[in-house]
Amino acid sequence: QGKIVLLNPAAAEILGVQRDHAMDKPVGHIIPNSRMLLVLETGEPEINQRQELANKTILTSRLPVRDTNAAIIGAVAVFRNISEIKKLAEEITNLREIQSMLEAIINATQDAISVVDSQGRGILVNPAYKRITGYVESDVLGKPATVDIAQGESVHLQVLSSRLPVKGIQLKVGSAKKDVLVDGAPILVNDELKGSVAVIHDISEIKRLNEELDKAKQIIRTLEAKYDFKDIIATSPKMLEVVEQARKAANTPATILLLGESGTGKELFAHAIHNSSQRKHNQFIRVNCAALTGSLLESELFGYSDGAFTGARRGGKKGLFEQAGGGTIFLDEIGEISLGVQAKLLRVLQEKEIVRVGDAKQVSVDVRIIAATNIDLEEAVATGKFREDLYYRIRVIPLYIPPLRERLVEIPALARRLLGKFNQEYGRVVEDIAPDVLKVLQKYSWPGNVRELENILGRAIINMRFNETCICREHLPQFTAGPHTMPVSVAENDASVLVQPLGDV
Repeated sequence: QGKIVLLNPAAAEILGVQRDHAMDKPVGHIIPNSRMLLVLETGEPEINQRQELANKTILTSRLPVRDTNAAIIGAVAVFRNISEIKKLAEEITNLREIQSMLEAIINATQDAISVVDSQGRGILVNPAYKRITGYVESDVLGKPATVDIAQGESVHLQVLSSRLPVKGIQLKVGSAKKDVLVDGAPILVNDELKGSVAVIHDISEIKRLNEELDKAKQIIRTLEAKYDFKDIIATSPKMLEVVEQARKAANTPATILLLGESGTGKELFAHAIHNSSQRKHNQFIRVNCAALTGSLLESELFGYSDGAFTGARRGGKKGLFEQAGGGTIFLDEIGEISLGVQAKLLRVLQEKEIVRVGDAKQVSVDVRIIAATNIDLEEAVATGKFREDLYYRIRVIPLYIPPLRERLVEIPALARRLLGKFNQEYGRVVEDIAPDVLKVLQKYSWPGNVRELENILGRAIINMRFNETCICREHLPQFTAGPHTMPVSVAENDASVLVQPLGDV
């Protein structure tokens, strides 16, 4: 008749009905989509069929009940609630989808990814890892985390040791010792350390581009004069006089010789003279004559023809005198050039022409020469190290830049100018220098001149805490000022103090 005659407690709970209420009721009233009537009609069992109820999913098997004569006298259904299993299956499916998404992301990223277990042994790397490190999976999986490190400490081991993330660690990896930047983080499951994941950024290309950028900056530096006379601090009588002489000299085509000790600012004057001259819209090229050997300096200054020497560029190359056409060439440390180069330089000054290395053709040049030296050229002439005729050609307008010990009054202004430079370079906000520090600086005679002052202030800023804004005595680096540094103007009773470290004065 299709009526319920037996309903056990588990079935009643799953169906959400009272047993007494369900008894003798048509099965279709209690289970609206039940197929038990079909089993009664066909006599065919239905095994492990999924069935949706109002608020759950069940798995059911329906079988006919027969008497001893094989006649169908009823049907029985056995079922169980699989809602949780279904939910779990859906979660597993979601996890698999998430895993597929993560794998796609990991495999698509241009950064290398490396994962190790809690023992520091490799368990996963992505395709970019091979490209960056040169290692394949068999080289690292199951191997110690240090296997790919060419230089530096393994980020994985740092993370596993501290259980904390680390960022921006520079290393060299692989046999090619490629420069990389590594970020690492622990893998924690319920606060249990399961391993470490590292993201490896290839910075070798960035490093190469930075090197090229530095070269480009150097080239730009040779093509542009950066300073003018307003950048020169001059409050002492000696500096005011030399600046005035330089201003007048800038308006002439005459060759200028800048004299003075190392670090006094001769290049600054060269820039300012060029920028105040009629040539200011053309190139300014600085050449450090001491940095190049005689033959190399010759080819750089005067250029060379095709096939002039082994390795020469096809078609030859213009020299700096030709490149500086209409502009200024600054020959720093001119006292260091060889006699052979001196002879060719004399020709430039006398004839306004050059001859490339390996060529006989004369090339006219229009360039102003500013030379600088920190040696005694008259002594070099006397000892045969410098041509006398060249000496008088470059010494048309000599300008002597006084050493810092002869203009100590300018130290406060110089120091504050340098603070601005360091603030920009170091990302600091150092606003002032304590009066007692300025007093110390003005009692020292600065054998290294402004360059030494710059060095001392730079080191002082490095010694400061980031939130400090004033240079105090304790920030000054410790170094010994020998007796030879004693300023002439300092009283005799200060002499014993100045031989102590500067920071203790």
